[in-house]
Amino acid sequence: MPASVKGLRQMAIFITVFTGGGCATMYYLMQKNFARSEYFRLAIEQLESHPVAMESLGAPPLKIYNIHLTDRHNRIDHTSAHIKIPVTGTKDGGYLYTTSFKDNLLNRWRLHELVLQLREGQQINILSSSTETSERSGEPNADTRF
Repeated sequence: MPASVKGLRQMAIFITVFTGGGCATMYYLMQKNFARSEYFRLAIEQLESHPVAMESLGAPPLKIYNIHLTDRHNRIDHTSAHIKIPVTGTKDGGYLYTTSFKDNLLNRWRLHELVLQLREGQQINILSSSTETSERSGEPNADTRF
């Protein structure tokens, strides 16, 4: 029994829609999984507790966007996580670059680097001890590694 062209066309359309919907759902679920991860949460908490960075963004309110899964800066494995988180405030926006390593003894993630790069080019190193010194003088520390 030969299949009709109309039936094959309908089957192709159904499979395309079903596959596209499945891919979109998987992409969405992967982004939500990253947003719930410990290394993501630690980075956002550090940003929110850094007054110079928050003032530069014009936050609160701070808007955090989903990471772009195809971006080359986002690399995660069992022991390290390098992610680029898009953030905006009322004044400016930019990317929060994070590097975290997993402490296998405690089974916890530890932030190693945390840099906010604003759209206008200013970079604020959030984790280093030199940032604490520059905060007292009122000038954010710039880190050009990213």
